[in-house]
Amino acid sequence: SLCACDLLEYFDFTQPTLSHHMKVLEKAGVVCVSKKGQWHHYSLREEFVVEFMESIQQLLVNNEGNCVCKVKEGSKIGGK
Repeated sequence: SLCACDLLEYFDFTQPTLSHHMKVLEKAGVVCVSKKGQWHHYSLREEFVVEFMESIQQLLVNNEGNCVCKVKEGSKIGGK
């Protein structure tokens, strides 16, 4: 979890811009927000991280047999 003021140190934009982007990420289910005093603290949603890692793993697995671009045996590219 990071406070908005800490996140701003990593970016070259204003606090209102950060708030806008974080609201988009929150609505997308990527981050969750908690308010502590006047500050908002953001953290990655565990469910998002798990789903993201599973998706990346599927993309990186050598799965040539299921490749949609694999040419069927006996056919030619472009149907020619």
